[in-house]
Amino acid sequence: MGVVAVREFDVVVEQDTEGYYVASVPTLPGCHTQARSLDELTERIREAIALCLEVQGEAVEPLEFIGVQRVRVGT
Repeated sequence: MGVVAVREFDVVVEQDTEGYYVASVPTLPGCHTQARSLDELTERIREAIALCLEVQGEAVEPLEFIGVQRVRVGT
């Protein structure tokens, strides 16, 4: 049995108007999930990341996290 490498991913967490927490992983396009609690969200996003890595392969180009900005458009 091989050793599994530990990898870290930046996850963006938001809350929608219905109270659900929504998580997405910028380095894995299409990798997102939602849950009612932050604990459940953490578990679900770990599962989603594992599935995305299975589908996309391990060769994911890492990005350096810089930050989050809120941009207003319109009046």
